[in-house]
Amino acid sequence: MLAGLLLLGGGAALFAYLSLDGNIHSADIGDRLGGDRPDNLSPGSKNILVVGSDSRAGANSEYGKGLETMQSDTLMLVHLSADRKWAGVLSLPRDSYVPIPSCDRGDGTRSKPHSFKINESFAIGGLKGEVEGAAACTIKTVEHNTGLRVDHFMSLDFQGFKGMVNALGGIEVCPEEAIHDKKAHLDLAAGCQTIRNEEALGYVRARYGIGDGTDTGRIGRQQEFMRALSDKARSKLTSPKDLYGFLDSATKSLTTDKDLAGITPLYRLASSVQKIPENRLHFLTVPNYPREADIPTDKANLVWQQPQAATLFKKLAEDREVTAKALKSASAHPVHAAQVRVRVLNGTSEPGAAAEAAEGLRALGIRATVGNAAHSASKTSVTYAPGRRTQAGIVAAHLRDGIAPKAERDGGDTGGDSGGGGGSGAAGAEVTLTLGPGFEGVR
Repeated sequence: MLAGLLLLGGGAALFAYLSLDGNIHSADIGDRLGGDRPDNLSPGSKNILVVGSDSRAGANSEYGKGLETMQSDTLMLVHLSADRKWAGVLSLPRDSYVPIPSCDRGDGTRSKPHSFKINESFAIGGLKGEVEGAAACTIKTVEHNTGLRVDHFMSLDFQGFKGMVNALGGIEVCPEEAIHDKKAHLDLAAGCQTIRNEEALGYVRARYGIGDGTDTGRIGRQQEFMRALSDKARSKLTSPKDLYGFLDSATKSLTTDKDLAGITPLYRLASSVQKIPENRLHFLTVPNYPREADIPTDKANLVWQQPQAATLFKKLAEDREVTAKALKSASAHPVHAAQVRVRVLNGTSEPGAAAEAAEGLRALGIRATVGNAAHSASKTSVTYAPGRRTQAGIVAAHLRDGIAPKAERDGGDTGGDSGGGGGSGAAGAEVTLTLGPGFEGVR
């Protein structure tokens, strides 16, 4: 198609191509990710991390100048199936409280591994204002917590988003009630209306002046808006003029990884997915609940609902289609980490291993006791009492070992002497974590 446009349009088409190609910024992040990364379990499928940058530099300064580091306002992982017959757009709530691995700060120092809101990873890596570092730390954090290999990266700022909406003539929204959100610069009446410019940006950023004021509520509106934008783009961008205006607006504020930078690779990517039917483009959100349910003092963050989140990531890794309806049904009855009781048994020769693991689980809200296994374990295992499969799945999802829980056998190992803080005799323990050689720890 590009070659045909060049032949038909002559110099004008060539100028347009070079102009668009020159708009795109490239971030070389390959050497910043390290070697300890997940494998792509389904060759041909692609995972693209998309970040809505909350940068206040340049033309974005009208939204405030109080932020001293780079910020991410929206975080999504787009999964394209190997056969390009379906796709999933997975939103990762920015209030998600997750482990953030050590990252290069860009100033010669590295951050320490810790847990915080997931979007802090963008700020840590972007301490010096470089997208490369911000992208690398975000990718490492997403891979660390999902087990999904990120193949490509895209970052789009406020101006690029508004430009795309304006190039389509605006997007129709139908809020059931008026929205007044000073932080999002939005004052919108109730009822159906076409919005563009600041109103469009404010609508997808609004949080406190609409609905329940949560990050997940905002994600729902963002997904509805993105579906409407996608539908309108498919129907409207049929002429070279309209297409150029849309791409010019998008690419001016677009930063991608090195392999995706340029009109040609972006066009190839878009062409491979343009025939995906609307009913097989799935907008998903990682199942979650308020962290307050596990840690009563934390009223500001979310945690991912397990084992549903781990199951979702596994299905995407294996390129199995996930629909929003199926995900909602699977997540309808959450079991909180605070409702889980686990007995941690040390089946290794390493003193204190069970106590350390139990401490990590308690930090998640799980009630853990410790003890020594009656016999040395050949490997780490998670077993559960009748009716406690979900609870075992929660424990397993928080381990780095990738363990599949198994039902306890009658007369199985009930543990030996107490290893401090409870031990094998703990009443009501419904899950048993037995540590074996090479236990990789709690995430």
